[in-house]
Amino acid sequence: MPAFRGTYTVMITPFDATGAVDLPALRDFVEWQITQGIHGLIPLGSTGEFLSLSDEEHEAVAETVIRQAAGRVPVLVGTGAEDTREVVRLSRRAERLGADGVMIIPPFYSTPTEDELFHHYSTVSDAIGIPIMLYNNPATANVDMRPALVARLSAIPNCRYIKESTLEVTRVRDILRLCGERMTVFGGILGFESFVEGAEGWVAVASNVAPAALARLFTLVADEGKIAEARALYLRYLPLIEFVGGQAYVAGTKALLGEMGRPVGVPRPPRLPLPVDRMAQAERIVRELC
Repeated sequence: MPAFRGTYTVMITPFDATGAVDLPALRDFVEWQITQGIHGLIPLGSTGEFLSLSDEEHEAVAETVIRQAAGRVPVLVGTGAEDTREVVRLSRRAERLGADGVMIIPPFYSTPTEDELFHHYSTVSDAIGIPIMLYNNPATANVDMRPALVARLSAIPNCRYIKESTLEVTRVRDILRLCGERMTVFGGILGFESFVEGAEGWVAVASNVAPAALARLFTLVADEGKIAEARALYLRYLPLIEFVGGQAYVAGTKALLGEMGRPVGVPRPPRLPLPVDRMAQAERIVRELC
């Protein structure tokens, strides 16, 4: 299997006017992302509101994305849960559906110790035959997988990737230094900066809205070495990247897509739609960048 690299969209989950998962819209969204040149897709991450979906919806979303992508780009399915047994079940199902890998955030309530995290990921790894992307996001998981721990986890056979979602870009450097070829780093928040430090990818929210530009950003740095050109492109799209950062990452992304003529509904509670006072900013971003 080729190594995962590039800009991967951590996808929204479209809902229709009644609040149901909109699978036709999801198929259309996958097709648009691929034709725009995105390098990979990750459904059922935080941006996909995975905790707000039923088990049946979770399976339907994963299956729809995998089938529509049809092997043209890698699909990694988010399979995070609080119970290790549930992560095993979800990961086995993702593999059975044809996923190329899984992305797994640590258990996010129990604040597991390092030994417990090692046991958690080892158990999942032993149960599947596809790569695992660790997901380090201490703001939501309540644990921080620092580079030394990542190096320990990299000894687990299928733990070959990490989405590093902190603002400490030097962690990319340190993970690569400590893990060598055992671990490939994807930025989670800082794309351009992570590429410069040696990351081989970016799990991006903003590429839901601008897949072509943010895929090009990776290519400019990683494949062409055009750092100045990449930085100029990055700064052009920084207002969009910042707009879908923080607490508005779901509502903001969905609002922007709606402004682009790609209605995908609004978030499920407790998330609320984008406040009216921010819609003017969304309209301006779409007008200038999309």
